[in-house]
Amino acid sequence: MRSLVRLSILILLAIWCANPAVAHPAPFSYLDVRLAPSAMTGTLVLHDFDVAHELGLPTPDALIENATLQPYAPQIAALVQARLTMIVDGRELRWDITGIRALPDRSAIEVAWRVPLTDPVGHLTVHAALFPYDSNHQTFVNLYEGDLLTRQDILSAQRATAEYYTGSRQGALAVFKAFTAAGIHHIAIGPDHILFIIGLLLLGGSVLRLLGIVSAFTLGHSITLSLAALNLVAPPARIIEPAIALSIVYVGADNLLSSPGARDVRAWIALFFGLVHGFGFASVLREIGLPSRALGISLFSFNLGVEIGQAIIVITVASLLAVVRTRSPKRAQQLVTAGSILVMAAGAYWFVQRIW
Repeated sequence: MRSLVRLSILILLAIWCANPAVAHPAPFSYLDVRLAPSAMTGTLVLHDFDVAHELGLPTPDALIENATLQPYAPQIAALVQARLTMIVDGRELRWDITGIRALPDRSAIEVAWRVPLTDPVGHLTVHAALFPYDSNHQTFVNLYEGDLLTRQDILSAQRATAEYYTGSRQGALAVFKAFTAAGIHHIAIGPDHILFIIGLLLLGGSVLRLLGIVSAFTLGHSITLSLAALNLVAPPARIIEPAIALSIVYVGADNLLSSPGARDVRAWIALFFGLVHGFGFASVLREIGLPSRALGISLFSFNLGVEIGQAIIVITVASLLAVVRTRSPKRAQQLVTAGSILVMAAGAYWFVQRIW
């Protein structure tokens, strides 16, 4: 009797799994983007099951043939235009749907589209969140320049945006602008890097001297940033992040222990610890994504942005310290002591936080 019940359950399960009305196809969409000087064209292929769900249809049967699909074409066009965004050189494009047809052999719908261009594309951003009801859905992207496939990517709920830089002059310029800004931004939002630099500046010196010290820091982190970005050396973050915190502690302690008239070795300290901080900068570039066709430009411009951010800090802090020293040398020394203790305390706090 038990065997008969088990057999009946297995048969029912088999029938249920085989029912096409409830079977969900692989959760994929396919986007082809073709770049040309005068236009950007392409196709977007969607499973009819997903489209039927978004349109509120009980089954995708009405989407299988062109004749029954066309009444739903305006709704499909509005759906994809709302959920697939393309931005060219900072400007969001309104792309035109040039055709919608059924692909019965693939249980899919193909949406053809076109965007007229007045200038060659430098930087393209694609954002796809086509079917948010399915957290497993992925969009496979193929990008062509002319007839050459130059980039493939996969967009998902976890990573819905891809950045692409073309191999043109406009693409190189877009890389330079984007990564220079990223370098400045990273310094501006990185309190550990800022505090390390301020620690180096507290003992004072001319603006040129201080810029030289910070440039040594840039040289150090440029070396390891390049090595890590090219995947030649990749120490784990659990080592690098606490080491960055310790470098801040060291700078503060060195300020307190330095005696008047001693040789100024801050440039060497900056160079050495710059090698450590460079691995921290590399994690930022991994998140941004280095354009493979413009590696040199992206690394140079990111480092340039970091140097610009550091120069702003140097000029600001050096000017303030110079004003304090001119008005009251004693107050300036108190500021150095208090600032160095603060730098050490912050570095120690970050070290404990990052270890645990």
